[in-house]
Amino acid sequence: MNLLSLVLIFKILGTVILWCLPLLLFPATMLESLGLPAQNSYMFVRLLGWAYLALCVGYGFALREALRGRRLMGPIWVGIVSNGGACLYLLYFGSIGTWSQWGASLQFIAWGSVFATALITLGLFLFGVRGQEPLA
Repeated sequence: MNLLSLVLIFKILGTVILWCLPLLLFPATMLESLGLPAQNSYMFVRLLGWAYLALCVGYGFALREALRGRRLMGPIWVGIVSNGGACLYLLYFGSIGTWSQWGASLQFIAWGSVFATALITLGLFLFGVRGQEPLA
């Protein structure tokens, strides 16, 4: 197993467990008990869960190729843009106190996501784009 594969596995598992499953399957009351602000409609929350899941499908194809010793550049670049943008966006809103009224567990997940998206972006760049290690 190579480092690009490990980055992709970390990304897929983290996204599915911490974001996809809760956004898609948790009832609104459970999301609110975790600290998510109440919504008039949870339609966009559920759509976000599906969008994250769709990204994971792309990462899954990249993972399959990385395990075969090849780089699938499309999902790698999508991951860099997605995770890099999310990192900056989350860092900005966390820094200005947007999450200060959220529950502690949701704040922990949000700040953890800042850190994780930064690491994932760096990992995808170093091991996917620059290819600092042989995959095969």
